[in-house]
Amino acid sequence: MTDLQQVLDEIAAEAASDEDRGIVAQYIPELAKVDAKQFGIAVTLPDGTILSAGDAATGFSIQSVSKVFTLALALGKLGDSVWSSVGREPSGNPFNSIVQLEQEKGRPRNPFINAGAIAVVDLIMAGHQPKEAIGEVIQFIRHLADDDSILIDEHVARSETAHGDRNASLAHFMRSFGNIDHPVDHVLGVYFHQCALVMNCRQLSRAGLFLASQGRDPVTGAQVVSEQRARRINAIMLTCGHYDGSGEFAFRVGLPGKSGVGGGILAIAPGKASIAVWSPGLDRVGNSKLGTAALEQLARRMDWSVFGA
Repeated sequence: MTDLQQVLDEIAAEAASDEDRGIVAQYIPELAKVDAKQFGIAVTLPDGTILSAGDAATGFSIQSVSKVFTLALALGKLGDSVWSSVGREPSGNPFNSIVQLEQEKGRPRNPFINAGAIAVVDLIMAGHQPKEAIGEVIQFIRHLADDDSILIDEHVARSETAHGDRNASLAHFMRSFGNIDHPVDHVLGVYFHQCALVMNCRQLSRAGLFLASQGRDPVTGAQVVSEQRARRINAIMLTCGHYDGSGEFAFRVGLPGKSGVGGGILAIAPGKASIAVWSPGLDRVGNSKLGTAALEQLARRMDWSVFGA
């Protein structure tokens, strides 16, 4: 049997010596300050055991990885009516593109591009004030991670707000088609704070465990989402979780995954593990360069690809 801890240690050591680390996100000033030399990886197994290597206890801005959790929250609250506001198809375009949104009359292609995630936030708000909605998102993620120390980095949230004109355009455009109900500044306030959540790899891998376990937290026994919805969230992660690099990630790694421009990736090996990896340097489409390579190696060495025999 392959020693998982040894595999993680070897992957972290290889990452530490890799000179080609990608480039940290530049369009959000707070993220541009992050040291690209960091790398962490953690795996949570169905019994709750967490194995890790590298900078797995260092917090980072999870950014778009948060969209997995807000989608799960929305599906839990509203069921399949969520899909009347957002689609389930890969976009093939950059995560903040407005062109496709215009062609498709304000209905985003999927919940993981920015427009789709903003539409999901609007659904979650359900008439509540932004602070209440933000609190609900934080509490949900704390519950999943079994860790009340998870917080929002207000500096990152302010940086996102100050440089969020493209996202504001997407939201106003959707509202003009009637696909956003709440005031745009309220919806964006929740969205920017959601993306500014800080977690480390150990917390993130624990929070995703329900998706590796048919929608149920196997440690607490809580059914977070139904088995069918867990499968569908995983399916959308596989097809849409890495923006216009989703096909390449599926080809190389073979696992459902969701990336963020903070350099984090949450990946799911159904029935086997929830995995979080973080390396701030990004590739040309905005996904963690070393994180993707690490997951490719982990999936190969552990034989965890969903396309396996």
